[in-house]
Amino acid sequence: MRISSIVAAATLVLAASPTWAAETTCKGQAEAKKLSGAAKTSFLKKCERDAAATCEATAKEKKLSGAAKNSSVKKCTKDAVGA
Repeated sequence: MRISSIVAAATLVLAASPTWAAETTCKGQAEAKKLSGAAKTSFLKKCERDAAATCEATAKEKKLSGAAKNSSVKKCTKDAVGA
């Protein structure tokens, strides 16, 4: 009984993940808010700046420097903005 509950919960989490992941990116949030035109552009620019700042802070916490820091920040920002 307990294992079936765990499997059911895991299935729900996996089924919800793509939707949740899309809404956690800047582009996903813009789509969820139904933004377009200048409002979308402005939102995406601000969101990207915020994501870059967060990624910089994360790289600093990890004590990264040089190429490793640049690569990490670039990938982190790209992942936050979305495809």
